[in-house]
Amino acid sequence: MAFCSLLLVFFAGLVFFSEAVPLGSHDSKHPLIVKIIDAVRGSPASSVPIKLYKKADDGIWQLLSSGKTNEYGEIHELTTKKQFVTGLYKIEFDTATYWKGLGLNPFHEHADVVFTANDSGHRHYTIAALLSPFSHSTTAVVSEPKELGTTH
Repeated sequence: MAFCSLLLVFFAGLVFFSEAVPLGSHDSKHPLIVKIIDAVRGSPASSVPIKLYKKADDGIWQLLSSGKTNEYGEIHELTTKKQFVTGLYKIEFDTATYWKGLGLNPFHEHADVVFTANDSGHRHYTIAALLSPFSHSTTAVVSEPKELGTTH
């Protein structure tokens, strides 16, 4: 029980110190940022393979981009403002590759976050994930909607 309480406090701190980047800032060309923390080591999870999908009108998930988290456990280059239109998106974290690379045998092959984006105006999304070999937890920080072209 104490571990769960500590985990919740840690995750709340991650969300508190994470902030969606406002439009017009230097990183606003990347409307989606993913941050991952390794709960076992208590540090950023680097080199985690990530895939971004968008659900097409026919119900099929289409791969938009892929990459790996950097040394800070982040990836910024998954999409651009122009590509990140209204729709249903899925981020797939390849947790098995990450944990097996550390010599651990994980329970999950991958963790997914499915969300609707930009349904009421352009927003900036920061998706934070806390990973362990047998569980995962995610949260999102989403900016207020903005019209494309506005800078404040």
